[in-house]
Order: sequence, then C-alpha cells, then structure tokens
Amino acid sequence: MSTPEARLEALRAELDAIDLRLLDVLRERIELCVRIAEHKREHGVPMMQPHRIGVVQDRAARYGAEHNIDQRFLRSLYDLVIAETCRVEDLVIGSPATAADT
Repeated sequence: MSTPEARLEALRAELDAIDLRLLDVLRERIELCVRIAEHKREHGVPMMQPHRIGVVQDRAARYGAEHNIDQRFLRSLYDLVIAETCRVEDLVIGSPATAADT
C-alpha cells in the first residue's frame, strides 16, 4: 500500500508526462506554422488570416463544450497560442528567403 505522499508523487509524475507531451505538441505546432509562413511568403499570401483564426477559436470552444472544459479558458489559451504563432509567422514572412527556401 502506498502512502498519500507516494501517491501524490505518482500523480505529479503523470502530470509532468502530460505537460511534456503538451509542450512537444506546441513545438510541433510552431514548427508547422513556420512551414506555413514560408509557403505564404513564397506565394505572396498575407500573414494575417482573420477567418482562419475564428475557425480555430470556434473549434476550441466546441471542443470545450463537448468535453466539459471552460470555453473561455480555451479561447484565452488559443489567443496566446495564436499570438505566438502569428509572431513567428511574421518573423518568417518578414525575413528574406534563403537558398534553402527556394
């Protein structure tokens, strides 16, 4: 039988593993946004796509409703994620293309 402290540590270890997966997925998302920004730069597509942002935020809100997660929290979370990926895309689009990009 485990002690309450040992059980708490085991639960925290599970949480740490989930956090690592979450960070890995965020990194993957940012890396994909870099590829999207490179495509936009190559084809003269504007960085800001307000309709797309709305689609992403609405999908997050629906997910929250379906899984009993506060929709305002998910919209706020996606506001942060989208702001960072827009910042990264802006850096990529604003930088000159390299030989590797062409």
